[in-house]
Amino acid sequence: MRLPVLRTHRRGRQSRVLIDTPAARGQHRHRQGKGSPVSRPISGRTRVAGVIGWPVEHSLSPALHAAGFESLGLDWTYVAFPTPPEAAPHVIDAARTLGVVGLSVTMPHKTAMVEHCDSLTDSARLLRSVNTIEFRADGSTRGHSTDGDGLVDSLRHDGVDPTSRDVLVLGFGGAGRAVADAMRRHGAGRVAIANRTPISASTAAALDLSDVVDWSDRNSVASSCDLVINCTSIGMGTDSDSPLGDETLSDRHVAVDIVYHPADTRFLNAARSRGARTIGGIGMLVHQAARQEEIWTGRRPDVEAMKRAVSEVLGPLA
Repeated sequence: MRLPVLRTHRRGRQSRVLIDTPAARGQHRHRQGKGSPVSRPISGRTRVAGVIGWPVEHSLSPALHAAGFESLGLDWTYVAFPTPPEAAPHVIDAARTLGVVGLSVTMPHKTAMVEHCDSLTDSARLLRSVNTIEFRADGSTRGHSTDGDGLVDSLRHDGVDPTSRDVLVLGFGGAGRAVADAMRRHGAGRVAIANRTPISASTAAALDLSDVVDWSDRNSVASSCDLVINCTSIGMGTDSDSPLGDETLSDRHVAVDIVYHPADTRFLNAARSRGARTIGGIGMLVHQAARQEEIWTGRRPDVEAMKRAVSEVLGPLA
């Protein structure tokens, strides 16, 4: 577990906490720049939120949320809690005892936390996935899923409203299910799903999604839709593949990739070269985190400040 490092100053000056945010493999470590809140005063009144996962040292959440809390002027900090799977049942009691004010949940705990929260939002219950834990005033916990709505917020922030659009979602893992569910709830005209492995009828029906197409038909279906969203891992990191043929999309399409490393995937570059509008994955990452902070604090943070913080961590890939 990476711990905050206290730097002691001369008498009469406050100590400061430095949140050690590791760089992605092959990237430089994050350095403080203008408007980048990597250090802040810490005291006995500082509130603590964090992220649980295994592994979690690579997480961008500390940089994201530090910037969000700073934009709200809050005396809050955010740390990563490496949590092995066998410890998951004990997380909520431990966090409650220590006065943790909010938790983000990443792999492999999103499904497990469904069983440990006192209540769930409709989306979290439907998806059987929790990425946010709210510690409520009455001492209870509520599990939320902000991923899908975070993507919708990102689209609308960039001037794209999914309402009445025909949408193809590529991939039906945790992110794909959340995105498909959000598209349906926000009034998309058609929500088609293509997955590399077969999707059972019962799984699709549970989300009220019946338009499942064969992976082999994805290019033809994509050409007939308005909005195409890649929720697979294709194109992530050093993977230079694309989930669609390079000539599938045109200037009538919006292409969205939830992959943010690298920011410009082959899928987005090919779509852009054909005149399509493109939106990368950093927006979804930032907006789902902004929703988390709104759940915990009741206030909406500055998403542009959060985006700048992530861009500085990712460097030229952002």
